[in-house]
Amino acid sequence: DISSTDIRKRIARGLSVRYLLPDKTCEIIRDSGSTGMSDSEKTAHLCASAAADKKAGDIVLLDMRGVSDFTDFFLICSGSSEPQLKAISSAIREKTRDEIDRRPAAADGFPASQWIVIDYGDVICHIFLESRRGFYDLEGLWSDAKQVKIDS
Repeated sequence: DISSTDIRKRIARGLSVRYLLPDKTCEIIRDSGSTGMSDSEKTAHLCASAAADKKAGDIVLLDMRGVSDFTDFFLICSGSSEPQLKAISSAIREKTRDEIDRRPAAADGFPASQWIVIDYGDVICHIFLESRRGFYDLEGLWSDAKQVKIDS
């Protein structure tokens, strides 16, 4: 016996599940382009990619599932200047809008505040000015959360 979780993990690693599932199920998985990632994981990785595109520093993705009941992922990153904070924030919004048709439920802060938050519900992005990030220490506050490897 194999669980659906095991199947998703195999698909995510690019391994075949053809011998485990009926042909029709394999066709549906292939046609849907399933990566084995949940929607929140896809959103989180897309946000991380957008931040990296704008040269955000020290990008950290925390898996909050099992630690928090208000979100699935925190993305935490830094910018070295207020214009860079704005660029990172804009890139995240644009990439999620253009690639997965998602818009934030809320956003708060602005470059002069040195901390911008973009809230997608299941993913919350925190963009700090480098000098402010250590003061709030979200990684330390949520140290029970698992750090997720980000594809580079």
